[in-house]
Amino acid sequence: MGVSPCGAGSGDRPEVTCLPQGKKYSHMKKTFFNMMDSEAHEKRGNILSPSQQDISPHAVNEFKHYFCGCCAAFNNVAITYPIQKILFRQQLYGLKTRGALIQLQKEGLRNLYRGILPPLMQKTATLALMFGLYEDFSSILHRHISSPGIVTRSTAAVLAGATEALLTPLERVQTLLQDNKHQDKFTNTYHAFKALRSYGIGEYYRGLIPILFRNGLSNALFFGLRGPIKEHLPEANSWSAHLINDFISGGLLGAMLGFLFFPVNVVKTRMQSQIGGEFQSFPKVFGKIWLERNGKLTHLFRGAHLNYHRSLLSWGIINATYEFLLKLV
Repeated sequence: MGVSPCGAGSGDRPEVTCLPQGKKYSHMKKTFFNMMDSEAHEKRGNILSPSQQDISPHAVNEFKHYFCGCCAAFNNVAITYPIQKILFRQQLYGLKTRGALIQLQKEGLRNLYRGILPPLMQKTATLALMFGLYEDFSSILHRHISSPGIVTRSTAAVLAGATEALLTPLERVQTLLQDNKHQDKFTNTYHAFKALRSYGIGEYYRGLIPILFRNGLSNALFFGLRGPIKEHLPEANSWSAHLINDFISGGLLGAMLGFLFFPVNVVKTRMQSQIGGEFQSFPKVFGKIWLERNGKLTHLFRGAHLNYHRSLLSWGIINATYEFLLKLV
């Protein structure tokens, strides 16, 4: 006599739901596969979770800082390039602001943005590296070296600045295209790069030493002082207030650093305006400029007031744009 599969449970045995014989197999099969799917999902979660925790946030953060730095640079160059061009002429020829403006006026409006491609390429690349590598180096050093935070951050900033110097050829070509002495020699950025090739790889890296010095030290000061300056500003309670504070802190710091490193940029510009010939040292070029400008510090800093205002605007735009995008991405 067979035992019926249906019926009420007794004792400790669970109650069994009565199913028609035709649907019994289908129900058991469905239950089995549901259990298997649930178990596989748990195992898959256990396998993927550690890697997701370790890699994904880092990858997202890495992309975020590079992207925001790149966009901040683009925004800045598009707005401030004409001012930079006037400043460049003052640094190279020791002109007053009016003299530099007259030069640009004679060249015409169609040449106002001539040479913008190299600084656009250079600034977007260098600021992407500056912000992105600073965050990466800070993270790596923090994990592997037990040093005070200020030492870790300063080292990361200097390393980021040194890496930026790999893009010196872009700054080099920008100098040549902005110099009216070479205006008839090069038609565009590609032509300038091609013309320098015959002089060897070293020609692309004229002015490397002042660039290394400027990048490393200015990065360390920028990342070290940016936060403290913002903390001393009135507390921000809205996005617009944060944007203003970021503009002010970045602008003030950028203006200060721009003034501090102005003589370094004067020497760098003179070194990079040369094509071919001897590679002169930083002290030698500085000595020549000093004599040309009658040994007067005020003549060496000619154009510094415009550079101050340009840096105030540029780094205000860069810092505000970067921090704003960082909140959105």
